[in-house]
Amino acid sequence: MNAKLTPVAAAAALTLAFASSASAETVLRASHQFPGGQGDVRDEMVQMMANEVEAAGVDLKIQVYPGQSLFKAKEQWGALVRGRLDMTSLPLDYASGRHPEFSATLMPGLVRNHERAQRLNDSEFMGMIKEVINEAGARVLADAWLAGGFASDIRCITSPDTVEGQTMRAAGPAFDEMLATAGASITSMPSSDIYTAMQTGVLDGANTSSGSFVSYRIYEQVSCLTAPGENALWFMYEPILISEQSWDNLTEEQQQALNAAGEKAEAYFAKEAAALDQKMADVFAENGVEVVQMSPEDYQAWLSIAQESSYKTFAENVPNGQALIDAALAVE
Repeated sequence: MNAKLTPVAAAAALTLAFASSASAETVLRASHQFPGGQGDVRDEMVQMMANEVEAAGVDLKIQVYPGQSLFKAKEQWGALVRGRLDMTSLPLDYASGRHPEFSATLMPGLVRNHERAQRLNDSEFMGMIKEVINEAGARVLADAWLAGGFASDIRCITSPDTVEGQTMRAAGPAFDEMLATAGASITSMPSSDIYTAMQTGVLDGANTSSGSFVSYRIYEQVSCLTAPGENALWFMYEPILISEQSWDNLTEEQQQALNAAGEKAEAYFAKEAAALDQKMADVFAENGVEVVQMSPEDYQAWLSIAQESSYKTFAENVPNGQALIDAALAVE
């Protein structure tokens, strides 16, 4: 029998070889709630990681699904830890219903400025948070802290008495409790729903990140913005996460490429974070919205309310709650 392949057989073998090569590529699905391709830095972080791992040539691809096109905002954590989703950019406090410790990553006044946020990344505090993340079945690929502020169509929000009687959207239990203690009514929802809720009168005001205020065009629905400035009451941890199941299925080369991509995305975000605050203030002002900041006295007044409400509740009801607060406050 002739061992040589016929032209047809050779072509079939070549096709099979290409198919085997293509099927060897691992594709990770990355989902997030933020608008894609519109300058949202959280989307840009994920897209940067996708570009970096593709350029690494390790047969790894990240397919990005922005704007809740794969999973809704509040569904992503559950999908991630069950292995139904590979990666996400997630406001971690969204998962505080399952892991109440995560509320520490959106605790009023715990961060205050971007420089301190960077120092927190390598602290005992974040080590404790990441231990909970790991035990749940996920791991952090890139850290990201976003500052945020308040916006309202009723009045500027500065001192605690300015929220009295307003229906507000906060972003998690700690802010909910603080605002309610100050006299606000609370309606919970992801940041992607704020625009419609304000448009329809469900909300009078909201707090969220500088990135979301711009990406979701909330300047079209409010009359006053309280920008973070030097006294940012609102900071939220929004890391890029990978499912532990997905991580374990990667080769060592692929894991190294993903870690390297995460480091690059984290460095990019750290550089851009403060600029987001200024961009927000500029965009809102350009659209006729009054822009104010909290004074140090306003900040301290809010912090006093938070310590007597959300801080106290967190310390009493959350495992290691007081230890988490103490570890965060220990960071200079």
